[in-house]
Amino acid sequence: MRVRRIRAGLRGWGGVGAMAVVCALVLAFALLLPWAESRGDGSVGLGGRGVGTGVPAADSSCGAPEKQTLSPSAADGPTIAAIKARQGEKRKLIVGVDQNSYRWGYRNPNTTGAALEGFDIDLVRRIAQDILGDPDAVQFKAIPTNQRIPAIQEGRVDMVVRTMTITCDRIEDVAFSAPYFRTGQTVLAPKSSTVTGYDDTLAEKKVCTAAGSTANTRLTEDREAGRLPATTDISATVPNQLDCLVRLQLGEADAVVTDGALAASQAAQDPTVELKGAPFTTEYYGVAMKKDADDLVRRVNQILVQYRANGWQASYDKWLSATLGADAATSRPPAPQYLRTG
Repeated sequence: MRVRRIRAGLRGWGGVGAMAVVCALVLAFALLLPWAESRGDGSVGLGGRGVGTGVPAADSSCGAPEKQTLSPSAADGPTIAAIKARQGEKRKLIVGVDQNSYRWGYRNPNTTGAALEGFDIDLVRRIAQDILGDPDAVQFKAIPTNQRIPAIQEGRVDMVVRTMTITCDRIEDVAFSAPYFRTGQTVLAPKSSTVTGYDDTLAEKKVCTAAGSTANTRLTEDREAGRLPATTDISATVPNQLDCLVRLQLGEADAVVTDGALAASQAAQDPTVELKGAPFTTEYYGVAMKKDADDLVRRVNQILVQYRANGWQASYDKWLSATLGADAATSRPPAPQYLRTG
């Protein structure tokens, strides 16, 4: 992926001399990469209580990961053609989602058949409407947090729309759309807890995260680098993020670290817990797809342009305003920027 970016950035150079420079740059980068990544730089230190907000997540080696996507296009390509070629009942968009994240992707027990609903589900239906002409032409597959990337790589789903943060590590394995939501990591704990946030009050506390989540990666990196108290126990990992709330309720964990948007929904489900402190990262959710599905990535980005203008706010008001507040300004993603415009 990084090599492709270098080549893309050097388009327009002419002649053999230019190609030699490209090769030299790639070789030098490959030789230096292990040394650069072993230093553990790129994330802001903890600094005790009252950590500043809006700190970008660790691993800035790819620049801004939310900008590493393709420009929008409404054109069909081989990936979309294959989806449309499915016959009969199988002519559906296959999407990995959550079924346990309240107001994001969850089964509403008050509806017929406990239908899947939520902010992510609205977006899936909008994508299906655009590609297949029917918002119901979707085969939903419940995917655990730690199976999101394998499900895409193995072709079990066409895409994953499941509060999935765009990160530098992940764009090595899958392709992402432009962001459709802005959030940040935060701490969830019982109201009676002495934990005050992502700070030294986590010393000697057991913190739960979902395996394969950005929260789990951040805690691991911060403890190894000394930015998290050495006595913080981060061994409690679960397949699904909601399982951490259960651990918290059972007294098997002292705190949970997860996306603030999910934490707010969980606090709405359980009035005995609350968000502790402000978010300590800035992150973006994106739609994840196979790395070679360029036409699908471009199509989703085209849909998102339209959705941000007409649909996003209505979905936010319906599903998230009760937990995140009526003002959606802090949750709305910035104007998209694309890796290349061709």
